[in-house]
Amino acid sequence: MARAARTVSVIPADPIYNLNEKAKEKKLRVAAYCRVSTELEEQQSSYQMQVEHYTREIQSNPKWKFAGIYADEGISGTNTKKRTDFNRMIEDCLAGKIDMVLTKSVSRFARNTVDCITYIRQL
Repeated sequence: MARAARTVSVIPADPIYNLNEKAKEKKLRVAAYCRVSTELEEQQSSYQMQVEHYTREIQSNPKWKFAGIYADEGISGTNTKKRTDFNRMIEDCLAGKIDMVLTKSVSRFARNTVDCITYIRQL
């Protein structure tokens, strides 16, 4: 049985490599979403810790640009209508102002599974 001849394509290396191009790489615009559902004292400290943690984490990463903290305090995750910062964050993501969102848990987006999946797919 005769074998068919193989065709090999050679892709030459790009001889021009500019180190300055690497430095110009676009930084990711990173935001964080924080939410606590009640205004109890222990939830207050969790809320403040989330805000401080994500602010520090984003600002300390040289590959990231701080795009803000979006935070809703004392608001349930069962409905997104009253969560003004969450809605503003989604709008900013869809407008191309945010590349990545950090959050404590995906359940911060919504307690309703369908809503949560909808927002994740949008992003």
